Amino acid sequence: MAVCEAVACGSSLLWPRVLFFGDSTTQFSFQQGGWGASLADKLVRKCDVLNRGFSGYNTRWVKIILPRLIRKGNSLDSPVAVTIFFGANDSALKGENPKQRIPLEEYAANLTSTVQHLQSVGVPESRLIRTTPLPPLCEAAQRQEGCKLNRLNLVVGEYARACLQVAQDCGIDALDLWTLMQKDSQDFSSSCLPDGLHLSPKGNEFLFSHLWPSIEKKVSSLLLLLPYWRDMAEAKPELSLLGDGAH
Repeated sequence: MAVCEAVACGSSLLWPRVLFFGDSTTQFSFQQGGWGASLADKLVRKCDVLNRGFSGYNTRWVKIILPRLIRKGNSLDSPVAVTIFFGANDSALKGENPKQRIPLEEYAANLTSTVQHLQSVGVPESRLIRTTPLPPLCEAAQRQEGCKLNRLNLVVGEYARACLQVAQDCGIDALDLWTLMQKDSQDFSSSCLPDGLHLSPKGNEFLFSHLWPSIEKKVSSLLLLLPYWRDMAEAKPELSLLGDGAH
């Protein structure tokens, strides 16, 4: 079995990292059946998977905190892949949810700024994946939940298109979840978005199935970190674990 070594730094080992960066769709992605948990399972012992999800956040707030989350440093700290998943809150209706809502033009500018910051700290565009703000909004399900509508699917679509345009302009991969989930007029509402906004287990599975191919390409060079147990040198395991046998 092919194995690559984590890189030693002092007494620690620096493993490659994959970073999930987004709002509630990212924050809750490590729950049972979540798309993040499924991706992390695929990447176990190949890299560390970090969840940097901030429920309720918009891109204006994200622009402020991003320099504190990802800074320029050792190249080994640079993520091998980053998903950027914002817009569900930016696309709220101004009259109904002014605190979270961000104008479309500012939203696009904030996304561009996010990509530019990541590039400035050593994360090239080839490692970035933009997703559209969220799956399509199911207004009927929102009404059934007894919620006053503060988002509209038509408006979400405008933000999705702006997101895709930014991705194209910046030369990064993009996943158009908003369109995919509505393809061929399929009914996505009850099965994928039970409350009209957040993903069900089936919705998480849908996102995972479309996101994994892009992630897989970016991590294809990563091999298993540290030996498989059957390959361990039985008499002197340090030869397998430390390479040169030194303690």
